[in-house]
Amino acid sequence: MTPAHNIGRIAGNIFPHYRLGHAMQTTTSPPVPVTGGARVVIDDDATPIVRLLGRTLRDSFRIGHAVDALERLSGSVAVRSHNTPQAATVVLRDGAATVTGGVTGGTDAALVVDLDSRVAVVASDGDPLLAEAVRQALCPQLPAWRDAAARFWDLTRGIRGIPDVLVAVALGPDGPEEARFGAGPDTYRIVGSPDQLAGVFTGADYLLSALDHGVRVQGTLSQLSVMTAASWKVRFDV
Repeated sequence: MTPAHNIGRIAGNIFPHYRLGHAMQTTTSPPVPVTGGARVVIDDDATPIVRLLGRTLRDSFRIGHAVDALERLSGSVAVRSHNTPQAATVVLRDGAATVTGGVTGGTDAALVVDLDSRVAVVASDGDPLLAEAVRQALCPQLPAWRDAAARFWDLTRGIRGIPDVLVAVALGPDGPEEARFGAGPDTYRIVGSPDQLAGVFTGADYLLSALDHGVRVQGTLSQLSVMTAASWKVRFDV
């Protein structure tokens, strides 16, 4: 589906199977972040794939996901996109990970990944322990959608033009549940399944791509532009 088609659909503010009056409303405060980003180093002028891998690895270190093997192992892993020329190298050493752009020389292992499907591994080669350790670290467990939304709001509410209020609506088996962040008259609403919301709010999924898979939004086109920038900020940790 083309971006123009997306924008036309967004402007319509269409919400199938969703009624605002029936949503359970909660106001959520941002969770206290867990430190751990210092254990991942990326290039100063990092490419998108380096930023994406770096942010994903930081998430794993921050929540303690699959870090035991990363802390024990040493070596280099090439990570290549399955459908673009993008590539990066992840070097594990002394309990930390360094991500640099491109692949030069030989590496101990290699992964081919789908960057648009939560860095899903398409193929692997080389040292199986290294390849598996990095694969697992690039697939951190998503937090609960409310926690993800709270962190998203905490990271992006300072962006110029961001709406006064973010409303996240999760469509679950027991009906819609709603969480609100911020205060004021300017509101932006994002509706999807709990997994879809967690994916968008953590940066695991790109907002515009998520619209093609069932996520719905309500707001103006100028708000969409700002929320797209917010999506990039959390996805690439910029």
